[in-house]
Amino acid sequence: MAVPQNKITRSRRNNRRSHHALEAGNPQECSNCGELKRPHHVCAACGHYDDREVVAQVDEIDLDEEDAA
Repeated sequence: MAVPQNKITRSRRNNRRSHHALEAGNPQECSNCGELKRPHHVCAACGHYDDREVVAQVDEIDLDEEDAA
C-alpha cells in the first residue's frame, strides 16, 4: 500500500494546487441580437448560430389564459 514517508506541508501542497483555480468564461457578443453567449454555441436569446437561425424561438406562453379556458 502506498504511504507517504514524510508529511507534505500545507505550503508544498498548496503550491502544487496553484494552477487548479477556475478561469473566467470567454463570452462573445451574438452577431444577431448582441447578447453575450459562449463561443461556438447557439445563442440562448435568439437561437442563431453563425448568422443563421438554428433553433426556432417560441413566443412567451401565458399559462393563466390556458387555465381559464
